[in-house]
Amino acid sequence: MGNSIRFRLWLAATISILVALAIAGAGLRYLFELHVERRVVGELTVDLNELIGATTFASDGRLVVTPVLTDPRFANPLSGYYWQVEDIATGSFERSRSLWDAKLLLPARSASGGLRTVEEFTGPGGELCIAVERTIIDAGGHSFRAIVAEDHRTVELSVSEYVRDLAPALLMLAAVLMAAFFIQITIGLAPLETLRVAVRNVIAQRMARLDVVAPSEVQPLADEINRLLDAQEKALSRARSRATDLAHGLKTPLQVLSADIRALRKKGEADLADEIEKSAGAIRRHVERELARARLAPGVSGKASCLVSDVVAGVVAVVKRTPSGKQLSFKMDVAEDLTAPIDEGDLSEILGNLVENAARYAKSSVRVDASEAAGEVIVTVADDGQGIADTDRESALSRGVQLDSRGGSNGLGLAIVSDIVEAYGGRLAMANADPGLAVTISLPRHG
Repeated sequence: MGNSIRFRLWLAATISILVALAIAGAGLRYLFELHVERRVVGELTVDLNELIGATTFASDGRLVVTPVLTDPRFANPLSGYYWQVEDIATGSFERSRSLWDAKLLLPARSASGGLRTVEEFTGPGGELCIAVERTIIDAGGHSFRAIVAEDHRTVELSVSEYVRDLAPALLMLAAVLMAAFFIQITIGLAPLETLRVAVRNVIAQRMARLDVVAPSEVQPLADEINRLLDAQEKALSRARSRATDLAHGLKTPLQVLSADIRALRKKGEADLADEIEKSAGAIRRHVERELARARLAPGVSGKASCLVSDVVAGVVAVVKRTPSGKQLSFKMDVAEDLTAPIDEGDLSEILGNLVENAARYAKSSVRVDASEAAGEVIVTVADDGQGIADTDRESALSRGVQLDSRGGSNGLGLAIVSDIVEAYGGRLAMANADPGLAVTISLPRHG
């Protein structure tokens, strides 16, 4: 998971979203608190203006406040809503019932006529309060200071309720944004998944090149891979040509050597001729094997297909005409419309060797069955001969070892059959046929 680009991008996006929303939440809380404080100051200013309008001086100079603030909270002791009017000259003052026996103590007075807001000061109950105050000089020269205050907890309560409502909205927004980023990342990385599938198709030999249209950031990578595949194909083609040239170059000396062997036999050197013929036969088998392997390079295409029944019928018809095949009965159980994901020539090469080997060892019959199961085409060639011992079966499948140890073989052996089957991503297996030997090849259908 830690090596996943999708996971890393989504994790980075998630962290960024959470940090951004946390900062946004803190900013929104601060702005809302400012808004509530401004609203409170506005309401207090209205009450302050009413209080100033209700304040007069009697003929004896005594401060008189006619009750006009009818809000019942100003009458409840320590309710958190207070007003106070102070005679600046004498220090006498009038106050709301809510103050009880306390007094509002604000910092130094403002200039005459100026409205001042005190956002935080200690109230009569030790709580933080917010207040507005103004100093007034009336026509008679009397001056007084009027104050209206409110407990700051009303602001804090409004802010806490706002945050309580805001938090679920931010969490929902975070979830939506994280889901949106996940979808965006998935869509953004989709070309990489397409490229991965294309590479897998090349490896499975379903395609020879990366046939994809990728975004500009990814297309150069696909182009470089295609150039690498082209270079590999050219290199393998050159290797195939060199192997073919080498094999054909050895054929002529081998033919000359065969003539020399015949000449030695005419001279009575039969033992020496047999030894040379044995060595020449081994060389000839290797040459034929390399020719067959070179024909498979540089790989096979997943688009290859052939009709199995036609190939089986053609191979059996040829083997029937051989000395070992004339004495046998051949049974075929192949559906007429069954196709195999393999080149027709390659399947003929495989079945030609298997049927010929089976005919060489069979006592009376050879059977060829072909069917399809679990996305694979399965072809089995069985004889009723003596079979192969379990201990020898593994060595018979090894590279360079022939299943047929008798003379007359075309030299390819089971190793070449195995090479061809492997080139198509298939499997080769041997088992007892009770009696005889059954050789089975399985060819997968790609895509």
